[in-house]
Amino acid sequence: MNQRCVHVHGTPLNSLILCVALIGILQSHKVHAAERPNILFVFADDWGRYASAYGAAEPHGLNAIVKTPNFDRVAASGVLFTRAFVNSPSCTPCRSSLLSGQYFWRTGRGAILQGAVWDSSIPAFPLLLQESGYRIGHSAKVWSPGTPANAPIGAVKTAFNKRGNQFNTFSQHVSSADNPDQKHQELLAEVRGNFQDFLKTCTADEPFLYWWGPTNTHRTWIQGSGKTRWGIDPELLDGKLPEWLPDVPVVREDVADYLGEVQAVDAGLGVLLNELETTGQLANTLIIVSGDHGMPGMPHAKCNLYDSGSAVSLAVSWPGQIQAGRVVDDFVSLPDLAPTLLDAGGVTVPDVMTARSLMPVLRATGNGQIDATRDHVVIGRERHVANARTDFLPYPQRAIRTAEFLYVRNFKPDRWPMGMAPGFGLPEGPMPCATALDASTFAAFGDMDASPTKTWLLTDGLSDPQYRRFIDMQFALRPEEELYDLRHDPDQIHNVASEPEFAQARKELSDRLLTILKDSNDPRVTGDGSTFDSPPYSDPAR
Repeated sequence: MNQRCVHVHGTPLNSLILCVALIGILQSHKVHAAERPNILFVFADDWGRYASAYGAAEPHGLNAIVKTPNFDRVAASGVLFTRAFVNSPSCTPCRSSLLSGQYFWRTGRGAILQGAVWDSSIPAFPLLLQESGYRIGHSAKVWSPGTPANAPIGAVKTAFNKRGNQFNTFSQHVSSADNPDQKHQELLAEVRGNFQDFLKTCTADEPFLYWWGPTNTHRTWIQGSGKTRWGIDPELLDGKLPEWLPDVPVVREDVADYLGEVQAVDAGLGVLLNELETTGQLANTLIIVSGDHGMPGMPHAKCNLYDSGSAVSLAVSWPGQIQAGRVVDDFVSLPDLAPTLLDAGGVTVPDVMTARSLMPVLRATGNGQIDATRDHVVIGRERHVANARTDFLPYPQRAIRTAEFLYVRNFKPDRWPMGMAPGFGLPEGPMPCATALDASTFAAFGDMDASPTKTWLLTDGLSDPQYRRFIDMQFALRPEEELYDLRHDPDQIHNVASEPEFAQARKELSDRLLTILKDSNDPRVTGDGSTFDSPPYSDPAR
C-alpha cells in the first residue's frame, strides 16, 4: 500500500504537525523569556548596615536615627537579611568576589585594591546574563579601582553616565549651590536621566540588568552637611555611638554627615523605584540593594574584618516570586548574589563559582533561620593602599563569622594593620599636622581614609590618655589570632583568643576556617603562602 501525505491547504499534514510543534517550542521559549525578571542592582560605596529597617535589630541607636524609606520599602516588599557580609571589606576585592561569585582570593589580581587587573577568563554574572539575552547597563561605580575599569560589566560599552556623575559628590554640590534645594533635585534628576537613557535602549522582549553604583558614601563629604541638608543633629548621637568610636563632638558630627550621605543614596534609590513604577516595569523587576563594606575613615570599620567593616545592608524584592515582609537570619556572603541572579535569569551557574544561590531561601516562607547550613561567612583581605607598608606589602587576614563568634587569623602579625606612621613602624617623631591629615589619606596609616575622625584621633586623641585605647584598637600591632564572643561583646572589642575557657571554640573555628581556605585553594594557605607578598601583587600601584 502506497503512503500518501494528506495536504491541508497545500501543506502536507506531517509538515504542519512539525510546524505546530516548532511554534509551540518557540512560544514556550518566549513565555519563559518573558518570565525572566528585569534586575535593578543598587550597590553603594562604603555603606555598612545602616538603614532604618534595621532599627529594632541593632544594639546601637544609629539605625533609629538614619531614615531610609526607600530601602525599607524594598525590604517590606521582599526579604530583609540581617546577616549579610562582604567577602572583603575593601572596594575592588569585594566587587571582584561579588561579580565572580567566588572568594576574592580566587580572582587573581582582582584580590587587591591598588594595582588590580581584571582577568577576563573569570566568568562575571553581568556578562553571563548579557550572553543569555539580557540588556545590561550601569551608571557610576561597578568594579574599580582596577584595570580595565568596570570590565566585568562591559566597561564603557554598557555605561550610562551622559547626564553626569555629580551625585557621587552629593554634599559638595548641594552645599556650594546658591539654591541647595534646587541642586538637590537636579542631582536626583541626573540619576533618573541616566536610568531613563538606559531604559530607552531596551526592547520589550528582552529583560534588563541595570547597576547603579553611587559613591557619595565614600569620603569625602562636606563637614556639617548631615545636619544642614538632612536634619541629622550630631547631638542626637550622644550616647548612641558603638564602643569602637570615641563619643566626642567631632566624631558625632562625622557620623551624622555619613548618615546624611546614606539618606542621599536612599533618595536616589527612590527615584529608580519611581521610574520603574511609572514605566510599568516594577512588577517584573528583581531588586537588590546593598553596599561594599562599612564606614570609611573610622576605627574598626572599613578595611577591618569586624562587623563594623564587613556587615552590610541587604534587601531583595521580586513581586509575585518572593513573599513580602520577611526577615531572614541566614548568613549571606555577597558573592552569593552572583549565582542567585543567574538562577533568576535562567542561566546555568558555572562550576567555578564557589558561592551558593540564595534562590531557595528567597522562595521559602517564614522568618529567622531558613537554611541551617548557612551558619557562617568567611571574610578576608590582602592589599588595600599599595604604599601603606614597607615594600608595598599587604596585611593578610582571614576570618570566620558565626552566630556566636568572630575568629580572625592575622597571618603577618608583625605588619601594621592600617599601615605605618611615626612610632608605628616608622621612626619616632611627630604625627603629620591636622592640615596634612585632612588633605591626604596617605599622610599616615594609608589603609584608613582621611576624615575628621582620623585627624582627631591622631592629634587630640593621641595626646589624651583616655583615648589611647582607640588608637591601639585601630593602629597598633595585632596578635596572630583574635576571637570575640558575640553573645557578650557585640562590638568585638575584647579579644578572648588566649583565655582558657575559649580554647576549644578557638581551635574549632581555626580548623574550620583553614579547611575552607585550603579547599578553595587560597594562595595564602597553599604552597608556601607567599603569593600575595610577591609581584605582581606587591608591585607599586600604577
